[in-house]
Amino acid sequence: MIKIAICDDENFMLNMLYEKISSFFNHQNIKVNISSFSGGKDLLNSNNNLDIIFLDIKMDKLDGFETAKKLRDKGYKGLLIFVTVLKDYVFDAFEVQAFDYLTKPLKEDNFIKTMNRALKAIQNKNDEHLLIQKNKDINIIPFENIIYCEIINRKVYLHLKDSLVIDYYDKIENLEKKLDNRFYKCHRSYLINLQYLKSYKSGLAYMTNGDLVPVSRLRKDEFSAFILKYMKQRRNEK
Repeated sequence: MIKIAICDDENFMLNMLYEKISSFFNHQNIKVNISSFSGGKDLLNSNNNLDIIFLDIKMDKLDGFETAKKLRDKGYKGLLIFVTVLKDYVFDAFEVQAFDYLTKPLKEDNFIKTMNRALKAIQNKNDEHLLIQKNKDINIIPFENIIYCEIINRKVYLHLKDSLVIDYYDKIENLEKKLDNRFYKCHRSYLINLQYLKSYKSGLAYMTNGDLVPVSRLRKDEFSAFILKYMKQRRNEK
């Protein structure tokens, strides 16, 4: 069963989302448990182990972004989908690792695309991985566990979510081919996972684990464009 929460301070939006989400999963023959919350505080006080959270951005008292930050601080690792009348929040969405955001009024085709992607992400959560060999040992590292990759003297250092660092020998060109479009080569010695990009300032990529990764001066314009392209692709993928 997939557990979902809807958080919006407008009752008609809570009801609309409830009906749309229920209808989508009914057609998929998948059981869901949907909880509704009228504010961020109530959501934060809940103890549900949620797979997906739909969050309105503009809410009284505690807005959607502040709620999302507190959820991540508490260790929430599920999907966050913003539902809002506000636009142009690409970089803010990165800070809380948002899966997507939908604009009001909801368009049915956009909603279905997002739901298909969300369902696929849940079903295939552990399917995308990097297979590496070190001596006679073989390690399987899920892409979602890699914050960034660092290459020093032909040795790759994988910086992972759990603060571990795994090293092995490979070329950055080979590594780049094995990864998907969430990874970007921001420097000749670094590949970053855009899922964990918090912000970009003065030639540095600020990652969610607190590390700073240099962005080449020659790539700074391309980097900004790539971020926007990545977000657009995430919204349009089925």
